[in-house]
Parts: sequence; structure tokens; C-alpha cells
Amino acid sequence: MRVAMYYNNRDVRLEEMQAPRIGPDELLVQIFASSICGSDTMEWYRIKRAPLVLGHEIAGRIAQAGEGVVGFHEGDRVVATHHVPCFSCHYCRSGHETVCNTLLGETHFDPGGFCEYVRLPAINVDRGTWLLPDEVTYEAATFVEPLACVLRGQRIAGIQPGASVLVLGSGIAGLLHVKLALANGAGMVVATDLSSERLALARQYGAHHTLPADSDVPLEFNKLNNGRGADVVIVCAAAETVCQQAFQAVGRGGVILLFAPTPADTEVPLNINDVFWRRDVTVTTSYAASPNDCAGALELIRSKRVRVDDMITHRFGLADTGVGFRLVAEGAGSLKVIIKPQE
Repeated sequence: MRVAMYYNNRDVRLEEMQAPRIGPDELLVQIFASSICGSDTMEWYRIKRAPLVLGHEIAGRIAQAGEGVVGFHEGDRVVATHHVPCFSCHYCRSGHETVCNTLLGETHFDPGGFCEYVRLPAINVDRGTWLLPDEVTYEAATFVEPLACVLRGQRIAGIQPGASVLVLGSGIAGLLHVKLALANGAGMVVATDLSSERLALARQYGAHHTLPADSDVPLEFNKLNNGRGADVVIVCAAAETVCQQAFQAVGRGGVILLFAPTPADTEVPLNINDVFWRRDVTVTTSYAASPNDCAGALELIRSKRVRVDDMITHRFGLADTGVGFRLVAEGAGSLKVIIKPQE
């Protein structure tokens, strides 16, 4: 089968690889849509294991079902997530499924999402695969995992109806946060970015206000929010200055959600008294998504409470996966890039 082999962000090659063979309780899925996640282009992280086949936001049709598989049949349309938890360890039992050792390092697709066929291991079939409703396209289904991550993050941040929300960074994750915050009843949503195009998209998707990221964001947000800081600040841009904006813009009793990963050596100076003392500020993080989050995200997409099809800017056949990687890595001129491995 054909695969897009990743060497670095500027070198993704169309190569041949033997199609995976499945065993009992496993599925072989013919991939019809696989989208490029921003994390796929974190070269400092990915290049350590290169060459490899990346891609984890996939949807397709079951080509073969292994002996013992229950609930899925050849020809079914499905969406799947690459990392799943064990459901039995201390972290899973305490509601922190995304830091489970099984999820963090022991489950994955074979070989990855940027290829024609993928093997889903038994544990992924059991707790990380869902039938697609007729009204959800393959392309829309690739948003299940990223939207699930956003859903989990906002639940941890505790966004309440009527809350004031500041989203720092209007890439795909930031814009999904804008859409979900609005769907959850946020009273005011403000988005920032350096790109005027991204700010225009934030307004198109419902943000009440947008601010240039290089402006005095905390001051301008306070003006928009009757002199108060934000109830929730969601950091969706991997930069030290953005984190500093979050500490300054959050209101008393507010929450800062550090959502975007930063380069490995990023350090942010923090004056503990300025941020926490007499302000009752909570700083929290969110990583990945649980199976329940994915199921919830699929329903949000099916019901169109969160629309995702309008976020797709580019579509490429498998041979042009490298073009898509360069677009996502450069961060300009694209939003969501879909790879269609059967083309």
C-alpha cells in the first residue's frame, strides 16, 4: 500500500509498505480522510522517531474484521482514536484517563493515518472506535479527536453559562474553543491572533470581539468586560509572551487553561504573588481526550451544535501530503488540511 513517510516537516515522501495484517478482535480500516494535526508538525518532537507514518485523526470504512470482533462489520463507516486508556489504573479510576500509561505510550495505530489502510488493535476497537452516523462525512469525522480534546479542556476549565472567555491564539484549536464556548453558553468570547485572516475567521465563527495578539490584550479585554479580567483564559498559542498575557488577563477567581504545547525548552517567568495572592486564580492543563470525550465530540458534530466542515481549507491526495505538512508547519494560509489517502 502507499504511505506518506515523514522524515521532517519539509520532507514527506510517498513510499510503499506492506498493508498491515490483522488478528483476532482487530479491524483493518480503509482510510478515506485523515487530517493533519498541529502536533504532527512539532518537528522537535517527531523527528526523534523519524522516519515514520504519522496521522491520528482518521475516518474510513472497515475492510476486514478479525475473528471475535463484536459490533462492527465489513463495510461499516467508522472513526477511531489512536490512544485509549486501560480504565483500571489509579489515573483512570480518578478521572485522569489521559495520563494513563496505556494511553500515553502503549496504544497507537499501525502504521498511522497517512496511508491507505490502518490496523486497529483490539484495545482500540474495544474502546476507541465508533460507527459514523449517516449525516457525518468522513471529513467531518476527522474532527472528532481534536474536538474531543477541546471538550475535555473546557470541562476541566469549568466554563459556566454567561462566562467571559479569552482565547489566546486562533489556530484550529483556538477556533474550536471559540465554537464550543459559544455552544456551551459563554456570555462573551474574545479571540486573539497575529493574523488578521485568523481574526476574521474567529469573528465569522461567532467571537464577540477579536484583538491583535501584539496589542495590550489584558487592558483591551478589561475594557470590553466592564473592567474585569476573564473568567477563563485558554492558551492556544505556544509562546512565552502569550502565557504572560494569560497571567495578566485572567480575572479574580478565574481559570487559566494551558492548552497548547510549547517547545521543550520554553520557560515562563512567574511572580507567584502577582498571579495568585488575593486573586484566587487556578492554572490548569489538559492533554488529549478520553473515549467519553470522543463520543461527546461525535455527537456535537452529528447534531451540528459545533459545525466543523467550514473549517476545512485544503484537501490533498496522499502523494501531496508533504504540501499539506508545509502549509500546517508554516501556520499561514491554511486552517484544516485533509489528506484523502484513496486519491
